[in-house]
Amino acid sequence: MFKIYYFSATGNSLWSARKIMQSIMEAHPEKKCELINIGIEAQKKNVVIEADTVVFVFPSFAFGLPLVVRRFVKNAAFKTPYMAAFVTFGSNPLGTLGSLRRIFKRKNIAKMYFGNIPAVENYLAMFGTPDAKKIEERTAMQKEATEIAASSVLEQKENSVNMFYPFSAIVWRLFYLGVKIFYKMYRVSDKCSGCAVCEKICPVSAIVMKNGRPVFTSKCEHCQGCVDLCPLRAIQFGKVKFGVQGYCHPEIKTDDLVRGG
Repeated sequence: MFKIYYFSATGNSLWSARKIMQSIMEAHPEKKCELINIGIEAQKKNVVIEADTVVFVFPSFAFGLPLVVRRFVKNAAFKTPYMAAFVTFGSNPLGTLGSLRRIFKRKNIAKMYFGNIPAVENYLAMFGTPDAKKIEERTAMQKEATEIAASSVLEQKENSVNMFYPFSAIVWRLFYLGVKIFYKMYRVSDKCSGCAVCEKICPVSAIVMKNGRPVFTSKCEHCQGCVDLCPLRAIQFGKVKFGVQGYCHPEIKTDDLVRGG
């Protein structure tokens, strides 16, 4: 039994998670393999993760774990002999995997593996919209790294990661404090048609529609999926301007994220 848990806002981590699952199914057609959305699974209580192999794929947020991923792995009980975790990143993941390693040290997992997967930077508020050349370069890098990740899982490789990244801890803590108020800083233009795509793709159900307009709640994890995927470019945060083109992985459609992969 293989279980692959992912968290994805614009499709990077979902794409890699799918490719890893595909490799596993091709190598072990006799075994069951599940793809599980952490955003949905985290809403459950008393989660027990039981499988022969457990894989996590998620992005780096401010050099650390997305808040929902951190809460999920801390609260879940693990019954598995082998766990692998892969972080997708646009700039640098720094201490992301180290922070996860600290949590898993207390989970009594016998064998663990950690890996990095470069992908397209999708945080428009700081880095802007990636151009076509950058997307092509980074998706090629992601493909190669994902193939290595899948091989590592199949070979049950083990390794360790540095858990001492004080700079990452400081930046992530500031991000954590910011998330508590960021949801109040989203703006919606008059171009909003009330299509509710933002509500449907939000991985943590932080957006609700009221009177045909999205309302952002304190559940927001600041993944920016709504900003990137709004079909009318009607959602704004920070320096992102209304109408600016967003980003989604070239091989992932909005419906894939709506359905949870």
